[in-house]
Amino acid sequence: MDKEMEQFQADLLTSVRQMKAGEKARTTKIEPTLAAVARTKVEMTQVAFSKLLGVSVRTLQEWEQGRRSPTGAAKTLLNIAIQNPMALRSFSQST
Repeated sequence: MDKEMEQFQADLLTSVRQMKAGEKARTTKIEPTLAAVARTKVEMTQVAFSKLLGVSVRTLQEWEQGRRSPTGAAKTLLNIAIQNPMALRSFSQST
């Protein structure tokens, strides 16, 4: 067996032992984006929420995944959705 494979096996065995012992090598904390929090609060699908905001589904997905950030009126609407989700829900039902 070559050295690289032996090292891989040793590292894998060490990782399994650490896992069984409850040790953590690192912890990653992911913060949800403004758009993801807003849509969750309003309880809408991406399609429905993007129509309500007047943006494409792809734009909403980009915001939710943190690849782009909303600006201007869209950012204001997202903040309103977080603070008062019923306002946006009731607005979407009346249109």
